[in-house]
Amino acid sequence: MRPISNQRFNAFAAYCRSPQALAIAEEIHWFEADESRIVATIIRDRPDSEFAGLILGRDEKERYRWINATEFFKSKIQARAALRAKIDEIIPILEQHRKQGDNDKKPVDFFTPLKKTKQPLHQSFLNLTTLEGFSPAKEIIEPMMRWHEDADGNFVEQFQTTGFDSRIWELYLFSLFTEAGFVIDNSSAIPDFSCSGLAGEFCAEATTVNPSRDKKGKIVPPPPVETEEEMEAAIRDYFPIKFAGPLTEKLRKRYWERENVQGKPFILAIQDFQTPTAMTLTRDALPVYLYGYRKADDWSMEDPKVERVETHQWGTKTINSNFFSFEGAEYISAVIFNSSATISKFNRIGLQAGFGSDHVRLFRFGSACKTENGNPYITKYAHYVSEDAMVETWSEGLEVFHNPRAIHPLPMEMLPDAAHHFMSDDGLMRSRLPDWLPIQSFTRIEVEELPPQPDDNELF
Repeated sequence: MRPISNQRFNAFAAYCRSPQALAIAEEIHWFEADESRIVATIIRDRPDSEFAGLILGRDEKERYRWINATEFFKSKIQARAALRAKIDEIIPILEQHRKQGDNDKKPVDFFTPLKKTKQPLHQSFLNLTTLEGFSPAKEIIEPMMRWHEDADGNFVEQFQTTGFDSRIWELYLFSLFTEAGFVIDNSSAIPDFSCSGLAGEFCAEATTVNPSRDKKGKIVPPPPVETEEEMEAAIRDYFPIKFAGPLTEKLRKRYWERENVQGKPFILAIQDFQTPTAMTLTRDALPVYLYGYRKADDWSMEDPKVERVETHQWGTKTINSNFFSFEGAEYISAVIFNSSATISKFNRIGLQAGFGSDHVRLFRFGSACKTENGNPYITKYAHYVSEDAMVETWSEGLEVFHNPRAIHPLPMEMLPDAAHHFMSDDGLMRSRLPDWLPIQSFTRIEVEELPPQPDDNELF
């Protein structure tokens, strides 16, 4: 039995945790044993301040679930000793302990290529499953995927082929909502997420911005953004038009009329995958389209003037701006976005949690909004990802754009670690920001050969 971080324990077991359990007990230490076939935690009972150990093992579907526990003790030292003894007792007979007897389905497997698919395997899927540099991401997805219920029947095929980016975005949201303390109801495939927890209930639907294609299905590259003028033009019109397509498509489906959504906050979660780095460039365009305001040409920090935007035009295409003003949009509580939520986030969190090859090093760099003494400012950052560095969470980088017309507003407490943005009547954005919010995030993968290690006989 060896100690592990809360981050590593959550990667294994967060998906079976009941939000109500955290209301009556606090986890204070975490462990793994028997080559990670067992994970465990010591809890402190909040009412009585007594300590006990909980033991989890993989069930028939390879999902970590409760299998045993110690008694309660007055001290955590006693609880730890009892936990170690209980684990030593269970290991020889783990096979009989781990079986829950409530399912007979095979474990969910994202990674074994399906024998028959309509489309070729996606290059990013091949990278994830074959390249050593992505091993932290692959290994942290493995315990997560065991809890996935393929409600629409094609998740695995799309994950392996044409829908890889969209499915990674959905896996990110699954991790995000779990981390925030919500249980996800899989009884209905529509919308993508029906969440409940101590903070309340909400529903969410995922969508993505994808590459434009011509009539023959070939990808049409986005306009160049090499100069400041090109970038400003794209943010002014091209990128808002790209966000408009998937958002208005979801709006037309009127999810809020479904029985399982009625009366609850409803979120649209969007990510930009039109190019591999698009999400790092287009973030400023999203609120322009959502609220129909942009900075005036003479905008300054001392005089932050804004101007109304009625339409966006690029080439022959023209669309209306101010998504939240559209008919039916009052049922959209918020739109959420995270520029850093890509496969690289899984890789970084996986490495921090102790997953993947020892040869892998990840160097992260970009720009962030840092807040000190209530004053936000933009700064550059660059560092190697490590288990000893500041823990990256799934909510890091998340931005919530609240709808001022929402019939069912989303309480900030539901996603407390996100950046929350509110548009006021004067067209100026008011925000509640975390201390550190990555705006642009890039990750360089390095795979190093370690020097040969001596065997045990050479050490003596």
